[in-house]
Amino acid sequence: MDIRQLTYFVEVAKHRSFTKAALTLHVTQPTLSKMVKNLEDEMEVMLFDRSARQINLTDAGVVVYEQAQKIIHSIDDLSASLYDVMNLKKGKVKIGLPPVISTLFFPTIIAEFQHAYPDVTVILAEDGAKTVERKVYEGEVDLGFVMLPVDQEKFDVVPFVDQEIKLLVHESHPLACHDVIDLIRFKDDPFLLLSKEFTLNSRTIEFCISEGFTPKIAYESSQWDFIVGMVEKNLGVTLMPKLICDRVKDGPFKMISLTHTFPWRLGIILAKNRYVPYVSREFISLVEKLPIV
Repeated sequence: MDIRQLTYFVEVAKHRSFTKAALTLHVTQPTLSKMVKNLEDEMEVMLFDRSARQINLTDAGVVVYEQAQKIIHSIDDLSASLYDVMNLKKGKVKIGLPPVISTLFFPTIIAEFQHAYPDVTVILAEDGAKTVERKVYEGEVDLGFVMLPVDQEKFDVVPFVDQEIKLLVHESHPLACHDVIDLIRFKDDPFLLLSKEFTLNSRTIEFCISEGFTPKIAYESSQWDFIVGMVEKNLGVTLMPKLICDRVKDGPFKMISLTHTFPWRLGIILAKNRYVPYVSREFISLVEKLPIV
């Protein structure tokens, strides 16, 4: 058994397909099939049930898959550690983040980081917070920016931003004259939300329910500026962090504080018990020093 056999097996298990795994690994399907068959012969177990149209892991395959991932991560960590020792400030950092965060903060962050470390490549993967969590946990990205809280048994967390959630309405709304108001007074209004892959979506719904009503969701979008544009056309109301509301204060909007609200806390997350590359540590250190808000 060698690391290449385990790597090939893991790719097949991820895709549930020899064809897709072969394309990902840039090898021929017969080569991949032979490699996996050799692994099965060495271990004297069947790893895949090939009887159905889509292959599935056997019970033994599930056990090997879980352990193989740990072995591969350990090898990756070893390589990353050696690279850091030899190259120090060179390398790359892969960051997962929702579009809201990338728009608000990352032009400043990237400019500062590239000035300090011009030889480091920064790769951004924009996804909803739930997808970012999965990518960090599975090692697809080095670190992620998400709305807190997260499962602290899975992640180490570095607090980033703590802001209040505000209500954003069109200036012509009958209740726009209020500076502070109970959210339940908007129970009959259409609500505009970030789409379901964003944590703010579920938090908004949960908060509305805790205030005594289920929101009537008119539109969902992955882009905060689209939602703000819908408010500008007086097509609904939305809950947004104060920072976003401040950005559009010159438009036909009214930002209203709520009698009861919930925080917009952001944090940098890293997979627990996973090696943190030097460049990732430096990136986090720089972010902590920046006067973001």
